[in-house]
Amino acid sequence: MSKVRLATVWMDGCSGCHMSFLDMDERILEIADKVDLVYSPLVDIKTFPESVDVTIVEGAVSNEDDLKKAKMIRARTKILVALGDCAVTSNVPAMRNQFGTEGVLARAYLENAQINPHVPNKVIPPLLPQARPLHEFVPVDVFVPGCPPSADDIFSVVADLLAGRTPDLHGRGRFG
Repeated sequence: MSKVRLATVWMDGCSGCHMSFLDMDERILEIADKVDLVYSPLVDIKTFPESVDVTIVEGAVSNEDDLKKAKMIRARTKILVALGDCAVTSNVPAMRNQFGTEGVLARAYLENAQINPHVPNKVIPPLLPQARPLHEFVPVDVFVPGCPPSADDIFSVVADLLAGRTPDLHGRGRFG
């Protein structure tokens, strides 16, 4: 039996969803037996591969790098999962939307800088006009709300996907 090629991705978010993924504790071993983790911030693989069965994305799409990565991931992934409120609704990253990109950059790099105030143009990718949820840029197959989602909900979704079932979060998961 071949293993499922699994990837996890962290975009504009706090990494709380990945921490909740790790909170599955010993149940993660059940998953590990059934998958090849082909890309993740939890491992040292630098390039997103071709032909991924399931990709779990945490975080909103907030900058040009996120957008490029989201489109590439969708093109290379069979089942795309939006994990957590930032990926599902853009949640906390969207708080910047009311200020505009110039206002956000000025606040972060000019007004709050004590040494060498300047907006970097080579280190950070250009911001999109607004932080938006993943599904506004690419089709998403499964939505898992929560900030972060519980380890139980994540395990349930991943176990269902590995078994070839459509995850049913009815009565599970919640926003916030």
